[in-house]
Order: sequence, then C-alpha cells, then structure tokens
Amino acid sequence: MNPITSFLTAASLAVGAVLVYWVNPFLGFPFIVLAVIIAMSLKVANTWEKFVILRMGKLQSVRGAGLFAIVPVIDNVVAVIDGRIQTTAFNAEQALTKDTVPVNVDAIIFWHVHDAEKAALAITNYREAIDRVAQTSLREMIGTSMLAALLSDRKEADEQLKEAIGKKTAPWGVSVGSVEIRDVAIPVVLQDAMSRQAQAEREKQARVILGSAEAAIAGKFVEAADMYAGHPAALQLRAMNIIYETTKERGATILIPSSMVDSLNPSAASPIPGASSPAPTEVVWNKAAA
Repeated sequence: MNPITSFLTAASLAVGAVLVYWVNPFLGFPFIVLAVIIAMSLKVANTWEKFVILRMGKLQSVRGAGLFAIVPVIDNVVAVIDGRIQTTAFNAEQALTKDTVPVNVDAIIFWHVHDAEKAALAITNYREAIDRVAQTSLREMIGTSMLAALLSDRKEADEQLKEAIGKKTAPWGVSVGSVEIRDVAIPVVLQDAMSRQAQAEREKQARVILGSAEAAIAGKFVEAADMYAGHPAALQLRAMNIIYETTKERGATILIPSSMVDSLNPSAASPIPGASSPAPTEVVWNKAAA
C-alpha cells in the first residue's frame, strides 16, 4: 500500500473510531466503510511502473505513473510491470563449439519491457522466460561458432546473441538492449596446447624476421664489395680504419708496418711494372695524438 492510500485509510479509520466511541456508532460506520474502499481502490504508480488492470476478467486499462482509482471487487490489478532496464546473468556450461571444444561461457543481457500489456498477458512469467531463452540462444550460438572466433570476436557474438534473443522476446513486449559475453573458459589442457601453439608461431615469425635481416645484410655486403672492387684505395683506407678502431681503446702507441696494411688490399699495394719498390715504412698511431 502506498503512503497516500495508507494515510487516507488511517485518517478515515481514526475519524470513524472517534465517532463510534464518543458520538454515535451509526455516524462512525460510514467512515470505516470509506477507509476500506480507499484501501481497495486508491492506487499510486511510480514513474517507471505500469499497472495492468482487468475488469471481470477482461483487460480494462494499463495505468501509468500517478494517482488513480479502480472499482473494488470488479477491477483487479493482475500485474505491476517495471519499465526500467533490467539485467539477467546467464551461462552455458560444457557447451560444444563447432570444432567440438567444450567451453563454459558467462554472459549478461540488458533488457526492458516496452509493452506492459503483452508482458502481463502474453506469457506467464516473462522474467523466467527471458532467462531460459537467453541460455538456449547462447548454446545455439556456441554450437555454430568456432573456438577461435568465439575467443577473438566477442562483439560479433554479442550482436548475434542480441538479435536471436530479441526475436524471441519481442512478442512478449520485451526489448533487448544489449548482450555482453563476460568470460569464455576453456579446459586447462587446451590452454596449454594453445600456449605452445602461440609460442611456436612467435618463434616462426622471429626466424622469418632474422632470415630477412640476414638477406638484407648480405645485399649490403655485396654492394660494398662492388664499390671496393672499383676503388681499391677506399678498401685500404677502410682496412686502416678497422685496425685503428680495434686498437684505440688500449691507450698506447702502436707501430704497424705498412706492408701489413698493404696485405689487406693486395691489388692496391701491388707495384707498377718497371717501378722501383718503395722501402718498407711503419705507420705510427698514437692514441694521445689522435
């Protein structure tokens, strides 16, 4: 009983009791009857509620928010429908996917009643029916989906469930706002196998990348070899630079015969026919001077 009806009923009973005990019982009796009528006929619906009223077994009206009255005994409120968005959690245990993998799936559905008349009269218990339909649709969706698609494409599975459940609940006056799959659990043995598969795929990709890098490096070496073949002096300078780079960290003066440098590039160091060979010299590198 709502506060307004309770207050008016209590006030009528109080006036009737005072009249019965202090004035005249016949004057207090109508107020007592009025209190009973108020309690049976005066109703208040909240802004999110819909009252479905039958009059002698036939639909009389669906009353919305506010204060209204019904005819006692003749009228009967058969259902009070909540029009707010509701949530229902449901799951499917040991459901087989299309590739025969058992999975446990947990999901949640957001729905609301858009037609209070159908929700009250077209089905006995629409809340229980929504739960059953959601579970059935979830199992059907799992049975037509591959495990990889179920794990990787949740949004498509959510939309598929929303459409399937919405078609079944629409005749009951219930609209489905969205369906969200919260978790997909697979057997531990399969998790280990999938982990090894993912590791193998990453190793394969790493080897492919390494091979590509080796091919690129080899190509650069070929280009460098072609360039040095056309410019022997450049190769000799490069050889001297390599020797310097390998010894500069020691912090000492190093004496290297020039013949050693020439041996790194014989084509550049070979004497011209008829020319006298130069005397061997020494190349001096001083780290401090460098």
